[in-house]
Amino acid sequence: MPSVSRATLAPLSNRARNLGSFLVPPAMAAAGPSVFLLMVNGQVESAQFPEYDDLYCKYCFVYGQDWAPTAGLEEGISQITSKSQDMRQALVWNFPIDVTFKSTNPYGWPQIVLSVYGPDVFGNDVVRGYGAVHVPFSPGRHKRTIPMFVPESTSKLQKFTSWFMGRRPEYTDPKVVAQGEGREVTRVRSQGFVTLLFNVVTKDMRKLGYDTGPLDTRGVSGPSPPQGLPL
Repeated sequence: MPSVSRATLAPLSNRARNLGSFLVPPAMAAAGPSVFLLMVNGQVESAQFPEYDDLYCKYCFVYGQDWAPTAGLEEGISQITSKSQDMRQALVWNFPIDVTFKSTNPYGWPQIVLSVYGPDVFGNDVVRGYGAVHVPFSPGRHKRTIPMFVPESTSKLQKFTSWFMGRRPEYTDPKVVAQGEGREVTRVRSQGFVTLLFNVVTKDMRKLGYDTGPLDTRGVSGPSPPQGLPL
């Protein structure tokens, strides 16, 4: 067999390497994103609790296993506010929200859980309302009004005892509000409303195949156009 020197093999291997890099398409050369980002800011704006005053609010986020926060705060507690002196008698907090999440799929989309507290006739802090809502799915500016509720005692005796002792029924973990397990055995009563303002920005969702819908010129999400029709 004829012998081939290393000096002859070196240029051949370099040519093969150059040819291989030339044949790789640009889409494969530059790897696409593996996660998408959800950026949320806004504020817990105000509340309507006609029967109560001097209230404060706590919030926290509940999300699925594939989600992870990358920036901002997952929970917070507002200042105590009193009713406004106008006709609305609104409780205004304007408490800021700012958090960023990353995920690989939309399952377990984040929810914000709200808990409102205030003093009773004995000066004890008791819960005045729980509520939860999903972060809006489409980018843009969104306003949400959340109906609140409170757990109730199962009997009149327990209701009087909890009122007298200053220990009203409440959840040990407010995050249970965003879950369905065990909720069917809980007795609750509607009470008050809280208004939230969201500014939502998403990144790389379309690159991963998720369509959140187009935006109109005002930044409010609209319905997707019918398939097969020109935009």
